[in-house]
Amino acid sequence: MKIGFISLGCAKNLTDAEIMAGILASKGHELCSQTQDAEVVIVNTCGFIDSAKEESISAILEMAQLKEQNCKLLIVTGCLAQRYSEEFLENFPEVDAVVGTGSYTEIAEIIDRASKGEKCVVTGDISAPIIEDERRINTCGAFAYLKIAEGCDNKCTYCIIPRLRGKYRSRKPESIIKEAEALAKEGVKELIVIAQDTSRYGQDLEEDISLAKLLGLLCKIENVEWVRVLYLYPEMITDELIEAFVCNKKLVPYVDMPIQHCNNTVLKRMGRRTSKEQILKVISKLRENVKDITIRTSLIAGFPGETEEQFSELLEFVKEVRFDRLGAFAYSKEEDTPAALLPDQIPQKEKERRARAIIEAQSEISRQKQKKKEGKILRVLTEGYDEENFMYYGRSESDAPEVDTLVYFASEEETQIGTFANVLILDSDEYDLTGKRLI
Repeated sequence: MKIGFISLGCAKNLTDAEIMAGILASKGHELCSQTQDAEVVIVNTCGFIDSAKEESISAILEMAQLKEQNCKLLIVTGCLAQRYSEEFLENFPEVDAVVGTGSYTEIAEIIDRASKGEKCVVTGDISAPIIEDERRINTCGAFAYLKIAEGCDNKCTYCIIPRLRGKYRSRKPESIIKEAEALAKEGVKELIVIAQDTSRYGQDLEEDISLAKLLGLLCKIENVEWVRVLYLYPEMITDELIEAFVCNKKLVPYVDMPIQHCNNTVLKRMGRRTSKEQILKVISKLRENVKDITIRTSLIAGFPGETEEQFSELLEFVKEVRFDRLGAFAYSKEEDTPAALLPDQIPQKEKERRARAIIEAQSEISRQKQKKKEGKILRVLTEGYDEENFMYYGRSESDAPEVDTLVYFASEEETQIGTFANVLILDSDEYDLTGKRLI
């Protein structure tokens, strides 16, 4: 059958969709780039916060309209399917099957059942061992995500992920290396290492393996030129891990460290295992030891009970630390989480005001940091061509896909997607850089 995908949410969710695509292709199904051409549409949903749930529901409703045309089956997978599995068929009669996060590797069998008229709800065991399957990469080809673990054992009070993804399970290192080598043979130049918490990798395995050691092995793979790691918790950034950044040239000097807050009282209510002092110490260590390090973080504004003084402390923290990249979000009250039951919930408008204030402060910091890059030559991984502005675009070492800035550049010669270009930066704003390729 002709099968189309819509995958929403995080990169970890995208890798699940790529595995489903690989499974279906191996069974003889045809993958469609356009959902309107598909006989089966799979919506891989996100259920993390309200805005993500709304986006997923909108996509389901939009795809339901295709059933009036040539679409025969509508399948819902992912975190929202896991979270509300029993309600889906009742609320969305157009949906033919609901597949939870513990069952997505059964997608071919579920489509067979649904094509015979059976309404399926399959959620499986969310803490079952990780099943290794082939993937069909859905990124531009220049980079690919490499998921090294599933689930989460952290007990952050605002987060629903452990109930959707199960306990933390590290993949075997030999399995990860095998997949990474296969990706390299497909032409992937950048491996982006992900998990719900990459920094805890290997702690549940019997092997003598850690994230630092795994990154060292990945950096030895031929034809891979960049290795980037996301989702490092500050309390788990060890001296061994910092040394890995120093010793491995392929490991880009980029640390994504979601701290969520800096006030110790708020951090404790959030269920975080770190403190302001520890966060400052690890930032200082990274900047002292790793040349040209880019540090990205994410923050939650308006957590229940956050006083004006605690928010002011967070705002001053942002201005003093001067992160290279930062995302700020208004706290989302999620049912079935401990934080939803906390007293002193903050009104939505006030939460949004606080988030905007952080973003405004960071915008000025970003503008200043970007300005300093003018006149410099950056190595850029080319990802596409902007036909409207007649310029190529890509990312430097300082930029992760989707969440960070882009580098736009003119080139007198054709530049192949998935190749590197040396770009002289001529202009900047708080978001993007513009320059020209040096031939």
